[in-house]
Amino acid sequence: AQLFSQQERALRKDPQLLKDLLEKMLLVRRFEEKSAEMYTLGKIGGFCHLYIGQEAVAVGAVSALEPQDAVLCSYREHGHALARGMDPGPVMAELFGKRTGCSKGKGGSMHIFDPSLGFLGGHGIVGGQIPLAAGVAFAAKYLNQSRVTLCFFGEAAVNIGSFHEALNLAQLWKLPVVYIIENNEFGMGTPILKTSAIRDLSEKAGSYDMARAVVDGMDVLSVYDGLSEAIERARKEDLPTLIEARTYRFMGHSMSDPAHGTYRTREELNEHRQRDPIKRFTSTLESLGIINQEYIDDLDVKIREIVDQAVAFADESPDPTPEDLTTDVYLP
Repeated sequence: AQLFSQQERALRKDPQLLKDLLEKMLLVRRFEEKSAEMYTLGKIGGFCHLYIGQEAVAVGAVSALEPQDAVLCSYREHGHALARGMDPGPVMAELFGKRTGCSKGKGGSMHIFDPSLGFLGGHGIVGGQIPLAAGVAFAAKYLNQSRVTLCFFGEAAVNIGSFHEALNLAQLWKLPVVYIIENNEFGMGTPILKTSAIRDLSEKAGSYDMARAVVDGMDVLSVYDGLSEAIERARKEDLPTLIEARTYRFMGHSMSDPAHGTYRTREELNEHRQRDPIKRFTSTLESLGIINQEYIDDLDVKIREIVDQAVAFADESPDPTPEDLTTDVYLP
Protein backbone atom coordinates (compact mmCIF):
# COMPACT_ATOMS: atom_id res chain seq x y z
CA ALA A 1 0.00 0.00 0.00
CA GLN A 2 1.26 3.49 -0.83
CA LEU A 3 2.16 5.83 2.02
CA PHE A 4 -0.35 8.64 2.53
CA SER A 5 -1.24 10.69 5.57
CA GLN A 6 -4.59 9.97 7.18
CA GLN A 7 -5.90 13.29 5.86
CA GLU A 8 -4.85 12.41 2.30
CA ARG A 9 -6.50 9.01 2.60
CA ALA A 10 -9.68 10.58 3.96
CA LEU A 11 -9.93 12.98 1.02
CA ARG A 12 -10.12 9.97 -1.30
CA LYS A 13 -13.09 8.43 0.57
CA ASP A 14 -16.85 8.91 0.63
CA PRO A 15 -17.73 11.03 3.70
CA GLN A 16 -20.41 8.53 4.73
CA LEU A 17 -17.83 5.73 4.82
CA LEU A 18 -15.64 7.89 7.04
CA LYS A 19 -18.52 8.54 9.43
CA ASP A 20 -19.37 4.83 9.50
CA LEU A 21 -15.78 3.94 10.40
CA LEU A 22 -15.78 6.44 13.24
CA GLU A 23 -19.12 5.20 14.55
CA LYS A 24 -17.99 1.58 14.53
CA MET A 25 -14.74 2.36 16.33
CA LEU A 26 -16.57 4.36 18.97
CA LEU A 27 -19.10 1.55 19.44
CA VAL A 28 -16.27 -0.92 20.04
CA ARG A 29 -14.58 1.45 22.51
CA ARG A 30 -17.71 2.15 24.54
CA PHE A 31 -18.74 -1.52 24.49
CA GLU A 32 -15.36 -2.60 25.81
CA GLU A 33 -15.31 0.09 28.47
CA LYS A 34 -18.72 -1.09 29.66
CA SER A 35 -17.54 -4.71 29.56
CA ALA A 36 -14.68 -3.80 31.89
CA GLU A 37 -17.17 -2.14 34.23
CA MET A 38 -19.49 -5.16 34.19
CA TYR A 39 -16.57 -7.51 34.82
CA THR A 40 -15.57 -5.47 37.86
CA LEU A 41 -19.17 -5.69 39.12
CA GLY A 42 -19.13 -9.48 38.74
CA LYS A 43 -21.67 -9.55 35.92
CA ILE A 44 -19.07 -11.07 33.58
CA GLY A 45 -16.90 -13.97 34.68
CA GLY A 46 -14.18 -16.14 33.25
CA PHE A 47 -11.69 -14.88 30.70
CA CYS A 48 -12.26 -11.45 29.17
CA HIS A 49 -9.75 -9.87 26.77
CA LEU A 50 -10.58 -6.29 25.81
CA TYR A 51 -9.81 -4.57 22.50
CA ILE A 52 -9.32 -0.99 23.67
CA GLY A 53 -6.62 0.68 21.55
CA GLN A 54 -6.84 -1.75 18.63
CA GLU A 55 -10.22 -0.66 17.24
CA ALA A 56 -8.79 0.61 13.95
CA VAL A 57 -7.61 -2.86 12.95
CA ALA A 58 -10.93 -4.70 13.21
CA VAL A 59 -13.04 -1.83 11.90
CA GLY A 60 -10.72 -0.95 9.03
CA ALA A 61 -10.33 -4.56 7.92
CA VAL A 62 -13.87 -5.83 8.31
CA SER A 63 -15.35 -2.72 6.67
CA ALA A 64 -13.55 -3.66 3.45
CA LEU A 65 -15.44 -6.97 3.22
CA GLU A 66 -18.59 -7.93 1.33
CA PRO A 67 -21.60 -9.56 3.07
CA GLN A 68 -20.79 -13.10 1.91
CA ASP A 69 -17.23 -13.05 3.30
CA ALA A 70 -16.05 -14.87 6.43
CA VAL A 71 -14.18 -13.72 9.53
CA LEU A 72 -12.27 -15.80 12.09
CA CYS A 73 -10.59 -14.34 15.17
CA SER A 74 -8.74 -15.15 18.34
CA TYR A 75 -10.18 -14.73 21.85
CA ARG A 76 -9.93 -10.89 21.68
CA GLU A 77 -12.83 -10.65 19.26
CA HIS A 78 -15.62 -8.46 20.67
CA GLY A 79 -14.50 -5.60 18.43
CA HIS A 80 -14.45 -7.72 15.30
CA ALA A 81 -17.95 -9.04 16.04
CA LEU A 82 -19.36 -5.55 16.43
CA ALA A 83 -17.49 -4.32 13.35
CA ARG A 84 -19.07 -7.16 11.38
CA GLY A 85 -22.51 -5.94 12.43
CA MET A 86 -23.45 -8.25 15.27
CA ASP A 87 -26.15 -6.96 17.61
CA PRO A 88 -24.47 -5.67 20.79
CA GLY A 89 -27.28 -7.17 22.91
CA PRO A 90 -26.59 -10.87 22.20
CA VAL A 91 -22.84 -10.19 22.35
CA MET A 92 -23.14 -8.66 25.83
CA ALA A 93 -25.55 -11.43 26.86
CA GLU A 94 -22.92 -13.96 25.86
CA LEU A 95 -20.40 -12.21 28.09
CA PHE A 96 -22.97 -12.41 30.89
CA GLY A 97 -23.43 -16.15 30.21
CA LYS A 98 -27.15 -15.78 29.39
CA ARG A 99 -29.41 -17.94 27.22
CA THR A 100 -29.98 -15.05 24.82
CA GLY A 101 -26.26 -14.81 24.11
CA CYS A 102 -25.07 -15.45 20.57
CA SER A 103 -23.65 -18.81 21.73
CA LYS A 104 -26.50 -19.34 24.22
CA GLY A 105 -24.32 -18.41 27.15
CA LYS A 106 -22.07 -21.43 26.70
CA GLY A 107 -19.11 -19.77 25.04
CA GLY A 108 -18.54 -16.52 26.86
CA SER A 109 -16.09 -13.84 25.85
CA MET A 110 -13.80 -16.06 23.78
CA HIS A 111 -16.48 -17.72 21.64
CA ILE A 112 -18.56 -15.09 19.89
CA PHE A 113 -20.25 -16.51 16.77
CA ASP A 114 -22.81 -15.47 14.18
CA PRO A 115 -22.78 -17.71 11.09
CA SER A 116 -25.49 -15.57 9.44
CA LEU A 117 -22.88 -12.80 9.16
CA GLY A 118 -20.03 -15.15 8.33
CA PHE A 119 -18.56 -14.48 11.77
CA LEU A 120 -17.02 -17.83 12.69
CA GLY A 121 -15.50 -17.08 16.10
CA GLY A 122 -13.91 -16.43 18.65
CA HIS A 123 -11.26 -19.20 19.33
CA GLY A 124 -9.64 -19.75 22.70
CA ILE A 125 -6.65 -21.78 21.55
CA VAL A 126 -3.81 -19.51 20.44
CA GLY A 127 -3.62 -19.74 16.65
CA GLY A 128 -6.30 -22.42 16.49
CA GLN A 129 -8.24 -20.39 13.93
CA ILE A 130 -5.33 -20.07 11.49
CA PRO A 131 -5.66 -23.52 9.84
CA LEU A 132 -9.45 -23.30 10.15
CA ALA A 133 -9.38 -20.15 8.02
CA ALA A 134 -7.47 -22.04 5.34
CA GLY A 135 -10.21 -24.66 5.45
CA VAL A 136 -12.97 -22.08 5.11
CA ALA A 137 -11.14 -20.51 2.17
CA PHE A 138 -10.61 -23.94 0.59
CA ALA A 139 -14.34 -24.63 0.85
CA ALA A 140 -15.14 -21.32 -0.86
CA LYS A 141 -12.81 -22.13 -3.72
CA TYR A 142 -14.03 -25.74 -3.98
CA LEU A 143 -17.65 -24.57 -4.15
CA ASN A 144 -16.76 -21.77 -6.59
CA GLN A 145 -18.07 -19.11 -4.21
CA SER A 146 -16.94 -15.49 -4.36
CA ARG A 147 -16.06 -15.48 -0.66
CA VAL A 148 -12.93 -14.12 1.00
CA THR A 149 -11.85 -15.21 4.47
CA LEU A 150 -10.18 -12.88 6.97
CA CYS A 151 -8.23 -14.41 9.83
CA PHE A 152 -7.04 -12.30 12.78
CA PHE A 153 -4.47 -13.36 15.36
CA GLY A 154 -1.84 -11.86 17.63
CA GLU A 155 1.88 -11.66 16.94
CA ALA A 156 2.67 -14.45 19.40
CA ALA A 157 0.72 -16.90 17.22
CA VAL A 158 3.22 -16.63 14.36
CA ASN A 159 5.60 -18.84 16.32
CA ILE A 160 3.35 -21.89 16.35
CA GLY A 161 3.62 -24.68 13.82
CA SER A 162 0.13 -24.44 12.37
CA PHE A 163 0.79 -20.83 11.30
CA HIS A 164 3.48 -22.03 8.92
CA GLU A 165 1.52 -25.07 7.80
CA ALA A 166 -1.56 -22.97 7.01
CA LEU A 167 0.37 -20.30 5.10
CA ASN A 168 2.17 -22.95 3.08
CA LEU A 169 -1.11 -24.60 2.06
CA ALA A 170 -2.82 -21.26 1.41
CA GLN A 171 -0.16 -20.28 -1.10
CA LEU A 172 0.28 -23.78 -2.52
CA TRP A 173 -3.45 -24.20 -3.14
CA LYS A 174 -4.01 -20.51 -3.98
CA LEU A 175 -6.71 -19.89 -1.38
CA PRO A 176 -8.76 -16.65 -1.05
CA VAL A 177 -7.67 -15.88 2.52
CA VAL A 178 -6.10 -12.84 4.16
CA TYR A 179 -4.12 -13.43 7.35
CA ILE A 180 -3.83 -10.42 9.66
CA ILE A 181 -1.24 -10.26 12.43
CA GLU A 182 -2.45 -7.84 15.10
CA ASN A 183 0.96 -6.96 16.43
CA ASN A 184 0.23 -5.20 19.73
CA GLU A 185 3.85 -5.79 20.85
CA PHE A 186 3.10 -8.20 23.70
CA GLY A 187 2.22 -11.88 23.86
CA MET A 188 0.53 -11.72 27.26
CA GLY A 189 3.33 -9.96 29.17
CA THR A 190 6.25 -10.93 26.95
CA PRO A 191 7.51 -8.28 24.49
CA ILE A 192 8.01 -9.29 20.89
CA LEU A 193 11.75 -8.55 21.17
CA LYS A 194 12.05 -11.65 23.34
CA THR A 195 10.03 -13.97 21.10
CA SER A 196 10.85 -13.13 17.49
CA ALA A 197 14.21 -13.10 15.72
CA ILE A 198 12.83 -10.56 13.23
CA ARG A 199 10.86 -7.37 13.85
CA ASP A 200 9.06 -7.20 10.49
CA LEU A 201 6.70 -10.13 10.97
CA SER A 202 5.23 -9.71 7.50
CA GLU A 203 8.54 -11.01 6.14
CA LYS A 204 7.45 -14.49 7.18
CA ALA A 205 5.26 -14.50 4.09
CA GLY A 206 8.44 -14.63 2.00
CA SER A 207 9.04 -18.23 3.05
CA TYR A 208 5.95 -19.17 1.06
CA ASP A 209 6.25 -16.67 -1.82
CA MET A 210 3.12 -14.97 -0.47
CA ALA A 211 2.11 -11.32 -0.90
CA ARG A 212 2.59 -9.24 2.24
CA ALA A 213 2.03 -5.74 3.59
CA VAL A 214 2.50 -3.68 6.74
CA VAL A 215 -0.23 -1.25 7.81
CA ASP A 216 -0.50 1.26 10.63
CA GLY A 217 -2.89 -0.43 13.03
CA MET A 218 -3.56 2.89 14.75
CA ASP A 219 -4.84 4.43 11.49
CA VAL A 220 -8.19 3.03 10.37
CA LEU A 221 -7.72 4.24 6.79
CA SER A 222 -4.28 2.66 6.48
CA VAL A 223 -5.87 -0.63 7.52
CA TYR A 224 -8.86 -0.15 5.21
CA ASP A 225 -6.69 0.59 2.18
CA GLY A 226 -4.24 -2.23 2.86
CA LEU A 227 -7.02 -4.74 3.37
CA SER A 228 -8.98 -3.57 0.34
CA GLU A 229 -5.99 -4.38 -1.84
CA ALA A 230 -5.47 -7.80 -0.24
CA ILE A 231 -9.18 -8.67 -0.38
CA GLU A 232 -9.31 -7.77 -4.07
CA ARG A 233 -6.29 -10.02 -4.69
CA ALA A 234 -8.00 -12.88 -2.88
CA ARG A 235 -11.33 -12.42 -4.64
CA LYS A 236 -10.04 -11.93 -8.19
CA GLU A 237 -6.89 -14.05 -8.19
CA ASP A 238 -7.47 -16.62 -5.42
CA LEU A 239 -4.22 -15.53 -3.79
CA PRO A 240 -3.56 -15.15 -0.04
CA THR A 241 -1.86 -12.24 1.71
CA LEU A 242 -0.15 -11.85 5.08
CA ILE A 243 -0.69 -8.42 6.63
CA GLU A 244 0.98 -7.10 9.75
CA ALA A 245 -1.07 -4.42 11.49
CA ARG A 246 1.16 -2.63 14.01
CA THR A 247 -1.03 -1.59 16.88
CA TYR A 248 -1.06 -1.38 20.69
CA ARG A 249 -3.48 -2.45 23.38
CA PHE A 250 -4.20 0.09 26.09
CA MET A 251 -5.50 -2.53 28.52
CA GLY A 252 -3.76 -5.53 30.01
CA HIS A 253 -3.73 -8.90 28.31
CA SER A 254 -7.01 -9.74 30.05
CA MET A 255 -9.13 -8.38 32.88
CA SER A 256 -6.94 -10.33 35.31
CA ASP A 257 -3.94 -8.28 34.14
CA PRO A 258 -3.55 -4.65 35.32
CA ALA A 259 -3.66 -2.00 32.61
CA HIS A 260 0.11 -1.72 32.39
CA GLY A 261 1.20 -4.74 34.44
CA THR A 262 4.79 -5.15 35.48
CA TYR A 263 6.06 -5.59 31.93
CA ARG A 264 5.60 -2.03 30.65
CA THR A 265 5.81 1.42 32.18
CA ARG A 266 3.09 4.01 32.53
CA GLU A 267 5.25 6.30 30.42
CA GLU A 268 5.25 3.79 27.56
CA LEU A 269 1.48 3.35 27.81
CA ASN A 270 0.85 7.10 27.89
CA GLU A 271 3.10 7.59 24.88
CA HIS A 272 1.04 5.13 22.85
CA ARG A 273 -2.21 6.71 24.04
CA GLN A 274 -1.13 9.82 22.17
CA ARG A 275 -1.76 7.76 19.03
CA ASP A 276 -5.29 6.77 20.06
CA PRO A 277 -6.91 5.69 16.76
CA ILE A 278 -10.29 7.21 17.60
CA LYS A 279 -8.93 10.57 18.66
CA ARG A 280 -6.63 10.73 15.62
CA PHE A 281 -9.44 9.91 13.22
CA THR A 282 -11.86 12.31 14.88
CA SER A 283 -9.33 15.12 14.59
CA THR A 284 -8.78 14.33 10.90
CA LEU A 285 -12.49 14.43 10.10
CA GLU A 286 -12.90 17.65 12.05
CA SER A 287 -10.02 19.28 10.19
CA LEU A 288 -11.66 18.37 6.87
CA GLY A 289 -15.01 19.79 7.95
CA ILE A 290 -16.73 16.39 7.67
CA ILE A 291 -17.86 16.45 11.30
CA ASN A 292 -17.96 19.02 14.12
CA GLN A 293 -18.08 18.90 17.91
CA GLU A 294 -21.87 18.77 17.97
CA TYR A 295 -21.81 15.71 15.71
CA ILE A 296 -19.22 14.04 17.95
CA ASP A 297 -21.21 14.73 21.12
CA ASP A 298 -24.47 13.47 19.59
CA LEU A 299 -22.75 10.34 18.28
CA ASP A 300 -21.27 9.55 21.67
CA VAL A 301 -24.68 9.90 23.34
CA LYS A 302 -26.19 7.58 20.73
CA ILE A 303 -23.46 4.96 21.15
CA ARG A 304 -23.66 5.03 24.95
CA GLU A 305 -27.43 4.46 24.73
CA ILE A 306 -26.88 1.44 22.47
CA VAL A 307 -24.37 -0.05 24.91
CA ASP A 308 -26.63 0.65 27.91
CA GLN A 309 -29.47 -1.11 26.10
CA ALA A 310 -27.18 -4.09 25.46
CA VAL A 311 -26.38 -4.28 29.18
CA ALA A 312 -30.07 -4.05 30.11
CA PHE A 313 -30.89 -6.82 27.61
CA ALA A 314 -28.18 -9.04 29.06
CA ASP A 315 -29.11 -8.28 32.65
CA GLU A 316 -32.77 -9.09 32.09
CA SER A 317 -32.13 -12.26 30.10
CA PRO A 318 -32.57 -15.72 31.68
CA ASP A 319 -29.69 -17.94 32.72
CA PRO A 320 -29.17 -21.28 30.96
CA THR A 321 -31.05 -24.18 32.51
CA PRO A 322 -29.56 -27.51 33.63
CA GLU A 323 -31.22 -29.06 30.57
CA ASP A 324 -29.18 -26.77 28.32
CA LEU A 325 -26.08 -28.77 29.25
CA THR A 326 -27.16 -31.52 26.88
CA THR A 327 -28.19 -29.36 23.91
CA ASP A 328 -25.96 -28.35 21.00
CA VAL A 329 -23.42 -30.99 22.00
CA TYR A 330 -21.41 -32.54 19.19
CA LEU A 331 -21.49 -36.33 19.17
CA PRO A 332 -19.26 -38.02 16.59
